[in-house]
Amino acid sequence: MEKILEIRDLSKHFGRIKAVQHLNLQVEQGNVYGLLGPNGSGKTTTLALIMGLLQPKSGTYAWFNDRLPREDWNRQIGTLIEVPNFYPYLSLKENLKVVCLIKKVPFSDIERVLGIAGLLERKKSRFDTLSLGMKQRLGLASAMLGNPGVLVLDEPTNGLDPEGISEVREIILKLAGEGKTILLASHILAEVEKVCTHVAILKQGELLASGRVGELLRDELTIVVSSDEDEKLYEMLVRSGDYGEIVRMDKQLRVTVPAGTSPGEINRFAFEKGIVLNKLEVLKRSLESEFMELIKKN
Repeated sequence: MEKILEIRDLSKHFGRIKAVQHLNLQVEQGNVYGLLGPNGSGKTTTLALIMGLLQPKSGTYAWFNDRLPREDWNRQIGTLIEVPNFYPYLSLKENLKVVCLIKKVPFSDIERVLGIAGLLERKKSRFDTLSLGMKQRLGLASAMLGNPGVLVLDEPTNGLDPEGISEVREIILKLAGEGKTILLASHILAEVEKVCTHVAILKQGELLASGRVGELLRDELTIVVSSDEDEKLYEMLVRSGDYGEIVRMDKQLRVTVPAGTSPGEINRFAFEKGIVLNKLEVLKRSLESEFMELIKKN
């Protein structure tokens, strides 16, 4: 797989604030790579650095394995960083014509990107008549002009309602299906889990973990059980020594078990101890739960 972006020991400080600290990442062709982290984690600063909008304190980055001259990078990369800025009194088509002139892209590409963004019927509407979701989709359309192979998106669903989030998600999934390489920053973990193949988790400028989304999730399962004899069940499970963390919840127990353990094994264990379960539920391990544990530990 071709290497699209390599970040090597990248750091950026704003006075005493260490926005990015010794960051190392590699993005390959076709990856949909999510940068995750709370506010102030360094996501936007990282994107600004790799797009040349900020100068690093130290470290380097390289696009396209250094096979393209730096002046050609922007032709291959579409960007949407922070709030998209357009002229409020111009129509969607007129605004995109301005972007075409800057990018040196033919006007004929405008209808294509408006179609992808679901805005073709609004092409003559003034920008200031659009909803927030439509404005965000116009930003995506602008990034797609010239059909770049790489997209860099900063919080593409920020501030949107559920319908707007779904619309932007579908566009990203469509672009990913076409083989685009996408690097996006977001704090909406459930959305990242739905669209991203890879993820890097940042906190205060430091990389806590990175890799394929599935590989970051631990192999353990969490099973919630309850019975009319929860205290006895708790004692039996602890005494057996076959299970991991066992947490008392409101009239139920949350039991961590190794991957591959059948929920039926816990049911059988309880039955053999004379306990009848009235609830047995397997909780899916999510990127959000993994993220929260990493943030708390570090």
